[in-house]
Parts: sequence; structure tokens; C-alpha cells
Amino acid sequence: MSTAELSPVPRGGLPAVRRDPRDLWPEHARRLHDHLAGLYGAGDLLPTLAAAWIAHQRSVNTQRSYARGFKVFEEFAREHGTHPTAVKFALADTFRLHLETAPTWVRVKGGRRGEMTRTGKPYSEASRANALSAASSFFAYLDKVSDDGVKNPFDAVQRPVLDPLYSPTPGYTEQEWTTLLVTARDHHRIAAYRKRAYALLLVLYTLCLRIDSLLNARVEDLGYDKGHRVLHLEKVKGGGRKKKPIPPVTWDALQDYLGGRTTGWLFCTAGGGQLDEAAVWRLLQALARRAGLPPRGAHGTKGDAITHALAKPGARIDKVQQWADHKDSRTTQRYNKRRGLLEDSPGYGLAADVAGALEDRAT
Repeated sequence: MSTAELSPVPRGGLPAVRRDPRDLWPEHARRLHDHLAGLYGAGDLLPTLAAAWIAHQRSVNTQRSYARGFKVFEEFAREHGTHPTAVKFALADTFRLHLETAPTWVRVKGGRRGEMTRTGKPYSEASRANALSAASSFFAYLDKVSDDGVKNPFDAVQRPVLDPLYSPTPGYTEQEWTTLLVTARDHHRIAAYRKRAYALLLVLYTLCLRIDSLLNARVEDLGYDKGHRVLHLEKVKGGGRKKKPIPPVTWDALQDYLGGRTTGWLFCTAGGGQLDEAAVWRLLQALARRAGLPPRGAHGTKGDAITHALAKPGARIDKVQQWADHKDSRTTQRYNKRRGLLEDSPGYGLAADVAGALEDRAT
């Protein structure tokens, strides 16, 4: 049932309206439900339980991430002849080992639209941690909603140890960011695309936004407060609303891109639809190639913004933390430490001495 249905009119009253609560599920919950229903059928509780668990997550980013990780776990359980809700510790621990060597799904070059094959590199440590975390979270949810309780088979499963100071995403210097912005401003022969790319990068960088927040922002969210142009945003983590001040250069680029438009998605497709993360990823990859820079995803933009802000004279960690929407200052400080691990490496000093000695020997 996807629309309201009217039950018989009760005696002496108005028609009773019955609605399906699944109509209120967020996108990633509905997608997971449909995916699982196609595998297990409408009579199995798994599609509804898994989708309700996804809907229970506050963050859209967590919903997407957990849905992706759960699909990996579900496929593994199904291939081993076990219903996902019946998995015990032995199989859960085997799933951990499976993730270390299993090839990932990749698109078939020259194949049909959407055709995939398992020939990719094994899962990264972060992807393995996500899949294990998703499966564990699912069982924790079952324990909450079950009358008899459910033992979580992933409680004793070891997770990959992730170094908080390590990031595989390449960082850009401020000079490289200038090159990227100039490329965005001038790269496309169609003016509308140039304006969108330039404004999008400036908003991401100078407002220190997650891609989720950017793509869900609407033109109606733009405002004015105490002399500042602002963007009213829903927080991606923890819920609530936040006002982000928009610097003048970013505001000018936004207005040039919007061209007087006052409604709709802040960044939209040519037809006015919501821009998706894949489109932003492709844009950033194309801009990086044109600018002669290593390719990277949208999240690296926020990391660069924090790193560059912390490097400014007189930078205060508390202000950067608030700007970056971090609950803990240690999260913000990690970006500073990552930068320091590269720039302050003793290897540069050793290499300079070795180069000088080698040059003296050569002469």
C-alpha cells in the first residue's frame, strides 16, 4: 500500500484514514526494502526490518553507508545458505575474513548499462569496517525491537584498526585550490555549466560543507542575518538547523549562477532536478584532470578547507571546529596533524643533506 486508503465509514463519525508508515521512509530505506523484497519475497520480514533499521538512523550519510554495507553482508549470508537474521558468531567472524580477500563489484567496460562484475580490488579497511559496523548495528536494532532479545553475533568480531591520522584522499595546497577554482570558472564552453561548477566549489570550500548538506540545500534556504548572507542548513549529523555565513566572493558566484532564480534546489540539473553525488564526483574528477591535479572526491574538499583554515595565523581550533560542524575538537585537530606529518617529515632534512653530499662527490 503506497497511498491512503479509506476504511468503511464508522457509525456516527468521519471516514477513518489508514496510511502505510512505509510511505514515510527515507530514500535509502525504501531502496533497501525493494532490493531485499526482490530477493526474499513479500512474506519475509527481512525487507521490512532492514528498511526500518535504516530509517531509524538520523544521518542521511549513515543511512546510505549502512544500506551499502548491509547489502555486502546479506549477499555473503545468502551465498552461505543462511538467512541474515539467523547468522551466528562463527559465520559472522568468517564474514570478516571474507572481506579481506573478496573482490569488489566494478562496472563492466563496454558492457550493458549497470552491468557489474566481481573483479575489483578487495575491500579497503574503511569499507570492511563499514560493512561490519552495518551488520552489527542491524543486530543491535533487532535486539531493541524484539520482545525476546537478539544476541549480536558481531559483538566479538574484530574490526579493522583505522588510523585516524591517515587519509587516502590526496590533499590540495591553497595554490592548487586556486588553480582548481580558475579551471572551474573557465573550463566549459557553456556558460551555465561554468557558473554552476565555480559556485559549487566555492560553496563547498568556503562554507566547509559535507556533500549531503550541499545537495539538499534549496534556494529558499538562502537568507540574511545581522549583515551576513547566510545559508540555512539541516545538520547532517545529530539533526537540527544551522546558519552558515556566505563570504562575498561565494555569494557573488552564487547569484551569478542562480541568475535570479528564487526556488528549487540550490544546485540542480539542467532540467531543475536535484543534483546527485555521482554528478559532483564526475565534475570534480574532470576539473582535477583539466587542472593537472590528482583526482579526489567531494569529502576531500572539506578536509582541505579545515587544513587551510587551521594554518592561518591566529587560527582558533574552537572556531574552526564550529565552522566544520564537528562535535569534538579532536576530529578537527586530526586535519592539522595529517598536514604536519607530511610537512614536518625529518626525511626532507635527511634528503637535503644526502643530496648535498652526493653533489659534492660528483664534483
